[in-house]
Amino acid sequence: MDYRERIFQQEGASFPGKTYVEAVLEPAFNEAKNHLLEPMMAINKAHLIMLREQELLTDDEARMIARALSGIEMDELRRSSYTGQFEDLFFQVESRLLALAPDVAGNLHLARSRNDMGITIYRMVLREKLLVTLASALYLKEHLLLFAQEHAETVMIGYTHTQQAQPTTMAHYMMAATDLVSRDIKRLMEAYRTCNRSPMGAAALTTSGFAISRERMKELLGFDELVENSYDAVCGADYLGEVATAVQLAAINLGRTVQDMLLWCTQEFAGLKVASPYVQISSIMPQKRNPVSFEHMRSLLSSCAGNATTVLTMMHNTPFGDIVDTEDDMQPYAWRSMSVLEQMYRLMACVVGTMQVNKEVLLERAKGSYATVTELADTLVRTDRISFRKAHHIVSHVVNEAMSAGLAADQISLGLVNRAAKKVIDRELLITAEELKLALDPVHFVTIRKLPGGPNPDEIKRMISERRTVLQQEAAWLDQAKQAVTAVMQNLDQMTAEWSVG
Repeated sequence: MDYRERIFQQEGASFPGKTYVEAVLEPAFNEAKNHLLEPMMAINKAHLIMLREQELLTDDEARMIARALSGIEMDELRRSSYTGQFEDLFFQVESRLLALAPDVAGNLHLARSRNDMGITIYRMVLREKLLVTLASALYLKEHLLLFAQEHAETVMIGYTHTQQAQPTTMAHYMMAATDLVSRDIKRLMEAYRTCNRSPMGAAALTTSGFAISRERMKELLGFDELVENSYDAVCGADYLGEVATAVQLAAINLGRTVQDMLLWCTQEFAGLKVASPYVQISSIMPQKRNPVSFEHMRSLLSSCAGNATTVLTMMHNTPFGDIVDTEDDMQPYAWRSMSVLEQMYRLMACVVGTMQVNKEVLLERAKGSYATVTELADTLVRTDRISFRKAHHIVSHVVNEAMSAGLAADQISLGLVNRAAKKVIDRELLITAEELKLALDPVHFVTIRKLPGGPNPDEIKRMISERRTVLQQEAAWLDQAKQAVTAVMQNLDQMTAEWSVG
């Protein structure tokens, strides 16, 4: 027996080969019955309605097909296993329909292909999962705004290059994180709009000679627009790429914030304390409160970004032609990435919403830090009418001498400042001791930075108010999108049910 015969003996001599089943067909079938069955049936119902309205089916034919659709046992299909009798779920469903309405059910496939049907199914699944993800993103945004409101006056040090930079507030930081989430929400909403376009009627590639209505299919299935060019409708995959890119960037953005939070939970930093439901203890060290919720978020968000990257990588080497079967492999990675992102949005909201902030430690650290000396340089410009660069040189001398003497920033004296001034401008300064003390006060530093987007508490409150208004608009959009999808699905069920008993 040669090697070919041995393979045929192991795999079988007809479709499908054993390894092909294990590696491709069976996993795709399981994904399909769990995710694609309902939109597939919705497309069948919509196509039936459209064909009858276009008088491509008679009343009797439409009634028989409607009864066959109603006779499909959905739960039985969900429980079924891949046997190889049918290539995929589509042919298994079509076989059931033909058994329930012999011959006439074959007309349900008039002017359509698995190409346009498959892409439409994927778009319907993606839009549903996008809405779920967006709901959790809005949930997180709401809790970030609540947290920011609570900490509008919680002064802390801001960091650049991992080094102490300038005083800010916990709310100022959290509003930056909120605006990141807001942009991610916007990108996910735009991805939804791109996704929510109907390919139906493109058929295999070039539409059909039958007088179907692509516009009616769009309406029945709740799409906002058509993918007009029929070639683009079955070949373009950028709708999936846009979703993957938006999810990938959202995971990366959230992960950066999680990294900071994890650092701030250390005893050395002592800024945050994660609530008991989200920490674990050590099996040997009684003192440990491990913030594992943040640790899991960090790793799972990386997996989310990785799955999204996989989608884009798989798209990269596909030709611009029908890739429905390739999408069987690609789509689950997008679904998994969205599922993880959605879960991490909810978990982040719970952890942030319940954690404690050590306001006193953060403030005292800011008071002793040299992060305030930018304001000292600014103050010298105001009091002594010298250039900022000269003021900067004076303060640099002050910092070097103070640090050499082991002084904290709030221990800097007027005498020390004047000694530094003599080295740079050959005279003492006009600044008073009271003005020096104020310039080195982190609370004052924050208070006077009231330009748009600054950490001044009133400015923070203004930003929170504006973001809440946007959040309400986003929530209204989400509710409308959900209701629109629900309404068209209910309409399809109702019309088909009425026809089946007519």
